[in-house]
Amino acid sequence: MAEKLDTFPRLLLHHAATRPDQPAIREKDLGIWQTWTWSQVADEVRALACGLAAQGFRRGMSLAIIGENRPRLYWAMAAAQALGGIPVPLYQDAVAQEMVYVFHDADIAFAVVEDQEQVDKLLEIQPQCPKLAHIFYDDPRGLRHYTQGALMSFDKLQEIGREYARAHPSFFTDEIAKGDTNDIASMFYTSGTTGNPKGVTHTHSALITAGRVGAEMEGLDPSDEVLAYLPMAWIGQNIFSYTQSYVVGFCISCPESAETVAMDMREIGPTYYFAPPRVLEGLLTQVSIRMEDAGWVKRKLYAHFMALARRVGGRILDGDRSVGAGDRLMYRLGDALMYGPLRNILGMSRVKVAYTAGEAIGPDLFIFYRSIGINLKQLYGSTETAVFVCVQPNGQVKPDTVGPPVKGVEVKVAESGEILIRSPGLFTEYHRNAEATAEAKDAEGWFHTGDAGYFDADGHLKIIDRAKDVGRLRDGTLFAPKYLENKLKFFPYVKEAVCFGHNRDMVCAFVNIDFEAVGNWAERRNLAYSGYTDLAGQTPVRDLVRECVESVNRDLAQDATLGGSQIHRFLILHKELDPDDGEITRTRKVRRGFIGEKYAPLVDALYGGKKDCYIETQVRFEDGRTGKISATLAITDAKTFPAVSSLKKAA
Repeated sequence: MAEKLDTFPRLLLHHAATRPDQPAIREKDLGIWQTWTWSQVADEVRALACGLAAQGFRRGMSLAIIGENRPRLYWAMAAAQALGGIPVPLYQDAVAQEMVYVFHDADIAFAVVEDQEQVDKLLEIQPQCPKLAHIFYDDPRGLRHYTQGALMSFDKLQEIGREYARAHPSFFTDEIAKGDTNDIASMFYTSGTTGNPKGVTHTHSALITAGRVGAEMEGLDPSDEVLAYLPMAWIGQNIFSYTQSYVVGFCISCPESAETVAMDMREIGPTYYFAPPRVLEGLLTQVSIRMEDAGWVKRKLYAHFMALARRVGGRILDGDRSVGAGDRLMYRLGDALMYGPLRNILGMSRVKVAYTAGEAIGPDLFIFYRSIGINLKQLYGSTETAVFVCVQPNGQVKPDTVGPPVKGVEVKVAESGEILIRSPGLFTEYHRNAEATAEAKDAEGWFHTGDAGYFDADGHLKIIDRAKDVGRLRDGTLFAPKYLENKLKFFPYVKEAVCFGHNRDMVCAFVNIDFEAVGNWAERRNLAYSGYTDLAGQTPVRDLVRECVESVNRDLAQDATLGGSQIHRFLILHKELDPDDGEITRTRKVRRGFIGEKYAPLVDALYGGKKDCYIETQVRFEDGRTGKISATLAITDAKTFPAVSSLKKAA
């Protein structure tokens, strides 16, 4: 009888038996990479599962997991699943009070956390969460004198677990045998853009099916390697690391810290890579800063070869045979002099496939990576769909689509323009929220995504924006704010943008400058500044951003559909948009409605023709304290251009 590989614990035991000595997970600690094989991981998970059971963890219970990507936190996820429990990863940068709702909603009594920072948060909310009785921590630094009864080290928990395993030698495998592929494997909470977060439940079957479809499509095998650097609470990180690692048997590498990710990327050289647009934007910003600081000759070479790459690089990557021999020869020269070293700097020398998702990516940003030989592809999915819905196949990659539906997934576009999905990877329900579940999933099993889009002539899905965000100007022109914001964020000097225009006469925008990129630019021009607010308020910086805005407008003028949605006026915000202030989510999605209400006087000033506006804003610091930032913000007019449709009419 064939072995059933339909739950994560069964997959773990399978890998431990078939590839016991192959690396399963790595962690960089104090500058040294430490590796655990599949057999060692199985032993660690067994000890942990038995320890949790000895402490009273039972089937159906939830286990909170909070921290950076760490092997022990991944083992905690597997241990909970082995016992029939439900791992609930939370964002490690969430403030204590943000966690209260989740702990109540998921009835969490057990938590595994990374370090003192997370322990302190849970101890702070424990009076509000009386069910929270057990907190297990990985890193003991700073916790020596903590005496709270709920606390126990990870090492102690595993020690108890090993004793329990000796007394009950078949317990671990017996519990795994009780598991069913339709049991809830994990629960992920949405980012809560418009309200309280919702607990999205996924079965083993849903997650494994989604992971397997993606792995088969890209030909992933046990020799592949991925760097797990994004939050564990985000389902994309779970799919691309934990899920597909268990499905395929490849190795997960955990960076030493958020600050060392770039260096760790270069050391590991992952073959499989995922990055949301914001990460790719940040990497491009670093490249731009380095090139601005380079000598005259290097800047000229970079400009020359990048122009060539933009023209033919993507076509060569797609196997287009129409590219001439001369261009191919020059591209190979560029690869030796520029593209190859650039891929190495980015840590992508060995990447055979890279994905981006989470939000729409600007076409310019997407083309840049593909032009230098990185097989970057867009995919489309969500927390509710276990990520894999549409993926661009090799050789069929377009900058403005997310590809056709993957195997087993049905996608249709409703008359309203909303995208509907039916898939084996679809979530079970929103935890304890039958009303929201019924609203999102209809009687025929179609999930209503809330995204607007359409299929092009090749059957590729094109996402316009969130359905609720797509609007029109007063003259009827289509207004897609996310599309405009992404075009602005292609420039290294723009970190965030928020566009307004629905039911208005024109489009206006808030801009957050990238402090590092603009700071570097200012220093080379001997422009003095004391901090973000001071730098953002300087006239040369406004002129710099105006050039970016006008460049976007020039591009938009060539778009028959969106040419009328050019940005007429903008201002540079006096502070960076911050999740602690509720302005963006933990996944850095702009909460446009909230921002519009919070900064209503600034919006009114933009549309009222004012030249400046005074604003005073309350901010929350990392330690929970609050303060105020005030500034008089200058409002800048941007040049607009005749749209292509208007030009055609004139002709």
